[in-house]
Amino acid sequence: MTLHIIPIGPIDPDLLAALQEGLQIVYNQTITLRPSLPIPESSLEKERHQYHAEKVIRSLLAAADPSANNRSLGIINRDLYVPRLNFIFGIAARTVALVSIARLRQGFYGLPDDRSLLLRRTLAEAVHELGHTFGLGHCTDHTCAMFFSNSIRDTDQKKPELCPRCRRVLMKQKRTL
Repeated sequence: MTLHIIPIGPIDPDLLAALQEGLQIVYNQTITLRPSLPIPESSLEKERHQYHAEKVIRSLLAAADPSANNRSLGIINRDLYVPRLNFIFGIAARTVALVSIARLRQGFYGLPDDRSLLLRRTLAEAVHELGHTFGLGHCTDHTCAMFFSNSIRDTDQKKPELCPRCRRVLMKQKRTL
């Protein structure tokens, strides 16, 4: 099984390399960096100044490795939403996950950028969305990456790793693939 990281639009290569290293530790599998995909401009909702996450993830699904055992993680620097929520940090569908770093940046909140905090937040959200591709649901442990983030404070409370219960469920899920 291989996990592919696919930038959507320009993404800092150092962030991608650090994310690759962090995901390798959490998921203990081969992580590859794939070439960047263009941002699907049809996903831009001009009135909202946001991108429709489901439209972005459809383009990622079309470009992803069709093998059921592989996973793909798209990283985008655009603010995402879905119709039922004002914004989202990420989304998952089947074997594909998508994480936006737009609201994970301190600059989004008018604060000075902090690269280490951005990496920690991105890794936590990437572990979360990829967890959904392995069948994990939301966790009640607020320090587990699978805890649902309703705000940046929720993301900051979680660790970029799975709690013992979610790790056990993940191991069971991976054995059935």
